[in-house]
Amino acid sequence: DGSELKHWDPESLGSHIGYLPQDVELFSGTVAENIARFNEVHADEVIAAAKLAGVHGMIQDLSEGYETQIGDGGAGLSGGQRQRIALARAVYRQPPLIVLDEPNASLDATGEAALIETLRILKTARKTVVFVTHKTNLLGLADTIMVLRDGVVASMGPRDQILRQLVDASKVAQASAKA
Repeated sequence: DGSELKHWDPESLGSHIGYLPQDVELFSGTVAENIARFNEVHADEVIAAAKLAGVHGMIQDLSEGYETQIGDGGAGLSGGQRQRIALARAVYRQPPLIVLDEPNASLDATGEAALIETLRILKTARKTVVFVTHKTNLLGLADTIMVLRDGVVASMGPRDQILRQLVDASKVAQASAKA
């Protein structure tokens, strides 16, 4: 909106940004509390976030569903389950900006399919989603791609243009390796 981050009240900023870190952190409490970011739990909003993240069924299969207690760090859950619950937390109340760092790092095929569907829905809802990935299968969902090399922007532009550049660079590298 043209406003500097420093202009935002830090207490209210968090509700406008969804974040899924590479190293998922869940906290001691219920699944619902973790999704609701330990604010007041509104069951309809928690379930909506879980459905958006494609994790509602998995949560229902837990011993006590949304009321299942999990330990610090998500103890008692697999890496993929932690990541999928953390995705639901990131999309909770559909903030306008969602940042996902390696969102498919610990996911199996089912979890990855749910992630891709979530990204499609967010794109249709015109949410700004920034994702960091080493896996190229998510790049087809991007509008713009920025390639970083050693922490420096190597290229940035429309998806198709950048993907063409990457394919061309790969062909040149392969030809050089054969020579």
